Amino acid sequence: MIDPGRFLEDLRTLRTFGATGTGVVRPSYSEVDLAARAWLRDRYADAGLKAEIDGVGNVFGRSPNPGPALLIGSHSDTQPTGGWLDGAYGVIVGLEVARAIRESPDTADLAVDAVAWIDEESTYVSCLGSRAFCDLVEPDELVDATGLDGRTLAEAQADAGLSGTSARWDERNYAGFLEAHIEQGSALEASGDLIGVVTAIVGARTMVIRFSGQQNHAGTTPMRLRRDAGMAAVRLGQAIDARFGELTGERTVWTIGDMRFEPGASSIIPGSAQLTLQFRDPDAALLARFTDEVERLAAEMSAATGVDITIEPDGRAIEPVDMDPTLHDALAAAAAETAPDRWTSMPSAAVHDAMFLATRMPAGMIFVPSIGGISHDFAEDTSDADLVRGAQTIADAAVKILRN
Repeated sequence: MIDPGRFLEDLRTLRTFGATGTGVVRPSYSEVDLAARAWLRDRYADAGLKAEIDGVGNVFGRSPNPGPALLIGSHSDTQPTGGWLDGAYGVIVGLEVARAIRESPDTADLAVDAVAWIDEESTYVSCLGSRAFCDLVEPDELVDATGLDGRTLAEAQADAGLSGTSARWDERNYAGFLEAHIEQGSALEASGDLIGVVTAIVGARTMVIRFSGQQNHAGTTPMRLRRDAGMAAVRLGQAIDARFGELTGERTVWTIGDMRFEPGASSIIPGSAQLTLQFRDPDAALLARFTDEVERLAAEMSAATGVDITIEPDGRAIEPVDMDPTLHDALAAAAAETAPDRWTSMPSAAVHDAMFLATRMPAGMIFVPSIGGISHDFAEDTSDADLVRGAQTIADAAVKILRN
């Protein structure tokens, strides 16, 4: 049904907006991001869709057919130094599927809308576009939101001529939301599968753990008398790693992404230290168990070392979200046709816009393989055959869903 050549040409054209080497630099509300959004609006219009950019910066292409409509898309912004497919792939899948369904006499009566969300990559506010659409943004998140260029979110939106008010999910009768994405990991490549049908999107917890000890001379202070904040941080990090390894689920991951000592000199016992811990899993109960274990281990470490340890959440907790079973089954049936015996069901280990849409309507996702499992890097890539196969899978599933 889809036109592979046209689809790949549009995907490569979107790549030119912010192209940097083999990657793309297209942060939200940058000049190049706004140019890409204007281009997308025009492509939606060329496809016979009612095209507009809302007050937040989301780009919509709405079918003129009455609903229920299936919304298909992803985000078109990138990481500060990002790959060319993260988000962009799903955006062009949405465009091509909506266009192909309108062109075919057999499906021209179906309503498929396309969307390009803004700021999934947290230049200002994580998943701003999809969350605003779903009425899930808290006002306090917007007050101090500032981009890498120093502009506040309000300034960036004003500079772009945007009102800051999003379109809403309840303005149209939606049958659901579909998102195609590169996997951003190596599971599909390792298994040889060509399509991953997403069952759930993992939740995440991020904690800042602070250590307050006694700064002192590194040469004259006996080991037994030290209250070494740095050593307590190292030991707690090791204890967390060991305990999480005992509790881990099939898809659990954890990362200590930052650790620092103060004052940070070789001849001074650190008086304070800090580490940042993040862990992810699709099981909310397991996330709660990990949280409890961190608190227990911190209390034990404080008692053993005499170092005061405090734990604070860093940002809002992200709860795991299940994808809709009916949409999952439609995507699985389509995958069985486009990739016979080479598809699998799997959770998503990364946050995606679909998890917020799932709070307002049925939602489903698929993954296509990432070469080398690489993403959030200029080396990110996927073969043309896999890109086309994923787009066709979404198209086939869309028809199954809307004909049901």
